[in-house]
Amino acid sequence: MITYLFIFLAVLAVASALAMVINKNTVNSALFLVLNMVSLAGLFLLLKAQFLAVIQILVYAGAIMVLFLFVIMLLNVQDEESLFSKFRIKYFVAFLLGVVVFSQILYSIGSFSGTLPTVAPEMTEVGTVEAIGDVLYSEYLLPFHIIAMLLTAAMNGALMLAQHKVRTEDNK
Repeated sequence: MITYLFIFLAVLAVASALAMVINKNTVNSALFLVLNMVSLAGLFLLLKAQFLAVIQILVYAGAIMVLFLFVIMLLNVQDEESLFSKFRIKYFVAFLLGVVVFSQILYSIGSFSGTLPTVAPEMTEVGTVEAIGDVLYSEYLLPFHIIAMLLTAAMNGALMLAQHKVRTEDNK
């Protein structure tokens, strides 16, 4: 069952990446990128890396994609040129490389024996939240606090700059 779920998520990740690149509409491309990130989070869950899966959804599919969508909407691209009319050689080379990669995938699936490699018992807890928190708060406690203070100072500076700009515009 895990093997079939892995194949489904891998095909979904590759297909959504291809759809993101080929699609002419920028908003649809961004949504295909979100689908790609969700499928990658599913692959992280299959690898028992729960923390990475949650961070993939929260940080990448959540925050960064919202930023991408705001930029796309602010740019308001009206004149979309046809990509296929410009770079015919690049698409031919990309198609050939895609055929090569697809044939390698079919070869590896065809020679698949049906058994997963054995995983050491220590490796089952590497990507868990507990393991990452244990390392973060024991070995890397000082760098963690320094980065937290640096980010807090940067956020306070950005707020001060934003308030200063608002005050000078109100005085005019």
